[in-house]
Amino acid sequence: MRNRHRDRQHVAYIVTCEHGGNDIPAPYAPLFRGQARLLASHRGYDPGALLTARDLARALHATLVVSTVSRLLVELNRSPGRQFRFSPIMRSAPSDVRDDVCRLHYQPYREKVEAFVARAVASGARVVHVSSHSFTPRLDGIVRRGDVGLLYDPARTRERELCLRWQRALAALRPDWIVRRNYPYIGKSDGFTSYLRRRYDGASYVGVELEVNQKHVRNGDVPAGERASVVAALREALAPRARVSRVSRARRRTRASATMRASPPARRSGASYRCESRD
Repeated sequence: MRNRHRDRQHVAYIVTCEHGGNDIPAPYAPLFRGQARLLASHRGYDPGALLTARDLARALHATLVVSTVSRLLVELNRSPGRQFRFSPIMRSAPSDVRDDVCRLHYQPYREKVEAFVARAVASGARVVHVSSHSFTPRLDGIVRRGDVGLLYDPARTRERELCLRWQRALAALRPDWIVRRNYPYIGKSDGFTSYLRRRYDGASYVGVELEVNQKHVRNGDVPAGERASVVAALREALAPRARVSRVSRARRRTRASATMRASPPARRSGASYRCESRD
C-alpha cells in the first residue's frame, strides 16, 4: 500500500479548459458589437468543455485552470505569436488593444499553467495534463465521424499508451460511440500541450487533449451521464495496469454473457464496440 501511495504522489495532475466560455470583457465589447451569433458558435467557445473539465479535475484531485473568455478575443490554446490568428476581429484591432489583451488574459493564463508544470517537474513528479475541448459536428460541410477524440503525440510512449487505454475503456463503457485517436485534429499541431512538450521530455510531461463532439451537448453542456463515462474511462486508464486488466476482463465477460443471452449466435459479432484510431 505504501508503494502505491508513493507512486500516486509522484504524478501531478492538471486539467485545463482554454475555451470554456464566450465572455467578452467590457473594455472590448465595442469590438464585438453585432457579433452575438459568432460568439455563440463553435468559433466563440467550446460548448460543454468547461463542465467536463471540472468533473475530470474533481475525479483526479487535479489542479484546475480554466478560462471563460472567448477564443475570438484571444486564443489561449495557441503559442505566442499565434494567439490572434483565428480572430479577424482582433487581427484588425489596434496593436495596443492586442497588447492589453495579452497582458490581462493570455499571459496570466499561460503562466499559471506553466508555473504548475515547472514546479511539479522540479519536485521530481511526472505531470499528466488533460486539456478539455469540444468540436463542431460539421466543419466546412464535412460531417465529423466521431463522438470523442483523444489528441496526443504518437512519438511519446506514455501519451500513446494512455490514449490507447482511455480509448478502450471508453469504448467499453459506451459501445455506441466512435472513439478515435488524433481526430478530428492532429495531436502534434500547435496547442498548449505541444508547446509544453517542447519544454519537457516524455518522462516528465504527458499531455492529452480531450475532444467531445458537440452533437452531445444539451442546453450548453454534455449530459452528466456521458461526462461520467468519459471520467470513469480516464480513471480506469490511469489505474494500475493489473486493476485495468481485471476490470476490462470482467466487463468483457459481462458483455459477452449478456450478448449470448440476448442475441442469436449468428449475430454475436455485431456486438463489438466501435473503436477507431488515427495516429
